[in-house]
Amino acid sequence: MRQRNRLPVLAFLLCLIVPLITSAQAKPGLLNNDELKKAVPSSYFFSGQSAPVQLRNSAGFRTSGGKLVLAGLVDTSGYASDVAQKYQGFLITEIKLTVGGSALPVGTYGFGFSKDGKFMVMDVAGNDVLSISASTDDKMAHPVPLKMVEDGGAYKLYSGKKWVSLKAE
Repeated sequence: MRQRNRLPVLAFLLCLIVPLITSAQAKPGLLNNDELKKAVPSSYFFSGQSAPVQLRNSAGFRTSGGKLVLAGLVDTSGYASDVAQKYQGFLITEIKLTVGGSALPVGTYGFGFSKDGKFMVMDVAGNDVLSISASTDDKMAHPVPLKMVEDGGAYKLYSGKKWVSLKAE
């Protein structure tokens, strides 16, 4: 008789526990402010120097496999003018990305949007890794220094009205 009573009790407990476990797992998609605070570094090393990260100008997303892609602007005031002209922020990816049609391996990078419409990615030593044409969203009413927007199966990384597509592989 006790065996029959245990089954409904166990089923009820299971119904209570499963939602708690699944809600504790991180969901894929854009990261919220609390998730960014936990994941974004306070400073970023690039080309021989460490620069403070602007958390308010940082964004990221999580893949369905739980891997992160983070981007953020840094204070480049201490860098030489030739480096500061093309280096505006960091890009950290735990997965292989397609950036505007070009492959980018797992790693940590510096990036920048140039005045001539290019998106440049450099390794942490400042060596060029890729350079692609950025798109412009002239319809954007209120551009901000940096943001990420979900776009189907990809994400748009914006700097003002300029943007590139980031797609997880």
